[in-house]
Amino acid sequence: MKLHFFRVACLAMFSTALLSGTAFAQMFATSGGNTKFSASTPLENIEAENKKSQVILNTANNEIAIRMNMREFSFPNKLMQEHFNENYIESEKYPTATFSGKVDKAPDYTKDGDYDVSATGKFTVHGVAKERTIKGKMKIDGGKITINADFEVALVDHKIDVPSVVFVKIAQIIKVKAQYILAPYKK
Repeated sequence: MKLHFFRVACLAMFSTALLSGTAFAQMFATSGGNTKFSASTPLENIEAENKKSQVILNTANNEIAIRMNMREFSFPNKLMQEHFNENYIESEKYPTATFSGKVDKAPDYTKDGDYDVSATGKFTVHGVAKERTIKGKMKIDGGKITINADFEVALVDHKIDVPSVVFVKIAQIIKVKAQYILAPYKK
């Protein structure tokens, strides 16, 4: 009887130790992430927003994946949206943009606070993948993780052609702002 109790107690302690070390190591996600971009020039104000960016972060191995449907970008001008999807991004052929990588020097996900972070991985737009390191800020607060990042994308890096007739109206370096509020992922 004492031996059985000892085994059960050891098993319970071992399980508790294992769980306490990995209790916070989990998946965080959103399907309502906000990604904005600006391709504005002095001649034309070009801005768009996608409020349905999908993000998943695995805190056990620091892997992060971001996916957005290019047709979800909303423009104030419907003609701009049409040109973006048909002529530049070719959304029919390249429907998504993605980033898949790892958070470099990840923070302690169990401690609330604001952290400078970066993630390195493959950034794919218009069917062209480029190795990128994207810097940003991560806020951990009460079981939620907010990621903010500002970065630039050169059209030439992703083989996005702009006709010479509108070349001066569209910036060749796109400014991107992202904000993703992640909550624990529940299956």
